[in-house]
Amino acid sequence: MKKIEAIIRPGKLDNVKDALGTHGVNGLTVTQVIGCGKQKGHTQVYRGVEYTVHLIPKVKIEIVVMDKYVEEIIQVIAKEARTGEIGDGKIFVSAIENAYTIRTGATGEQAL
Repeated sequence: MKKIEAIIRPGKLDNVKDALGTHGVNGLTVTQVIGCGKQKGHTQVYRGVEYTVHLIPKVKIEIVVMDKYVEEIIQVIAKEARTGEIGDGKIFVSAIENAYTIRTGATGEQAL
């Protein structure tokens, strides 16, 4: 099992979520986050005063999938989240040792 974490633009969340649903991903966790990368923030004007915003709002999606679906899910996320501009985000993949369903007691891939 692998955990896929994707940091994407908030405006792309619905596209990614819908595309994942058509590829059989039923469960995901979404968190509103802020951060910076190559984008390095941007400048805004508020009441005539210009200031720099260093931390940009993003959305983090977390999904745990069986190993055989990892590349497919990564391609779906990348396709739907891409704008071609700096700040599109990142995808991280890490190994998951085990999973447990609290209600049924299922473990491993059956818990997914």
